[in-house]
Amino acid sequence: MNSHLTQTAEATGSVAQNIARLNLLAPESTCSTDLAASPWDTPAGYGPGASQEDQIPSGYPVQGSIPEEYLKASDEELDARIVAAKATLGDKAVILGHFYQRDEVVKYADFVGDSFQLANAALTRDKAEAIVFCGVHFMAETADILSREDQAVILPNLAAGCSMADMADGPSVQQCWEELTALYKDEEDDGRMPVIPVTYMNCSAELKAFVGRNGGLVCTSSNAATVLEWAFERGRRVLFFPDQHLGRNTAKAMGIEPEQMPMWTPRKERGGNDEATMRDAKVILWHGFCSVHKRFNPAQIAKARQEFPGVRVIVHPECPMEVVDAADEAGSTDYIQKAIAGATEPTTFAIGTEINMVNRLAAQYPQHTIFCLDPVICPCSTMYRIHPGYLAWVLEELVSGRVVNQITVPKDQQGDAKIALERMLAAKP
Repeated sequence: MNSHLTQTAEATGSVAQNIARLNLLAPESTCSTDLAASPWDTPAGYGPGASQEDQIPSGYPVQGSIPEEYLKASDEELDARIVAAKATLGDKAVILGHFYQRDEVVKYADFVGDSFQLANAALTRDKAEAIVFCGVHFMAETADILSREDQAVILPNLAAGCSMADMADGPSVQQCWEELTALYKDEEDDGRMPVIPVTYMNCSAELKAFVGRNGGLVCTSSNAATVLEWAFERGRRVLFFPDQHLGRNTAKAMGIEPEQMPMWTPRKERGGNDEATMRDAKVILWHGFCSVHKRFNPAQIAKARQEFPGVRVIVHPECPMEVVDAADEAGSTDYIQKAIAGATEPTTFAIGTEINMVNRLAAQYPQHTIFCLDPVICPCSTMYRIHPGYLAWVLEELVSGRVVNQITVPKDQQGDAKIALERMLAAKP
């Protein structure tokens, strides 16, 4: 998780250049070379354009304009300004960079990791008055929940969100919960709740607070199995949102049959299921997904095995079930990194996760052959909204004594959300 990972940034090459090159080979892809441009130079949309299937939801945070000097500055000038601002701020600011962040930004990070690792890393910097989170909105919210009241959490670009997190909103989940409560109210009381809500870390603070209020908890891709075990000790069923694939893959590995995991589609009666199906359900899956991990498919794995006999295929559990079943292993971003770090002999790895992380691992471990399963290569489009221009802006504002783009979770959500997160921390794999 340490920033030593960022030292390989220059060796990875430009992700945008890779996208452009590979799109020439696969022009039918849904990826766009617009990622090569700055966010302010691209048409309005949900991210700079990596996944054109992602539609920006209504009411989504909009990043206002920033001073023109940051828009016109060269890469070299932005680099000098960021380095100078970091030196001036010293211990007063800590910069966090997610594994999926672009190399041009992550090289400035004091810590690199997944969302929860980073939120916890910030807590180790007691002198930090500002936490600059180079990730997406829900990650900054989590950091705000866990940080001290005197610390400001900053998201350099307010438009950096998560399409998966936006697939589950408060009113829709509340309506689902009310329908489930009514459906199961006559079940015999055996001391367990009819259903326990579990939310993936990739969701809003509002939904973390919802599960905290209703006897549930948060999970990560690292401890999802432990969290489901916790939930089944206390309830007959689990409502799992927003990522259907993590829920399905985790529950299947625990021995739950796919037919016991109905999909809940918002705005449909009983989520689009009949009553018998819902009564027999063990895990109720929300209709949500990650647009990057959804791109991986078994044919890509078959092709990798054909071209590289003996290849070790590792995919993220946000991938569809058929992909996880075809892979050798499935695990979180931290699992993938540790698996590669732990390989003692030169190995060929085919990885099913976001390309920035794959490129970074390939540069860090040149003794191995490491490549992304997806030949088109789609970065996380909304993560890509964090540009060095925005980072330079928020840092220099801090130097001037001003806090911009602060992320603040409402007080009425903080307590319940923290309960849900603390339950998750106690559920160690």
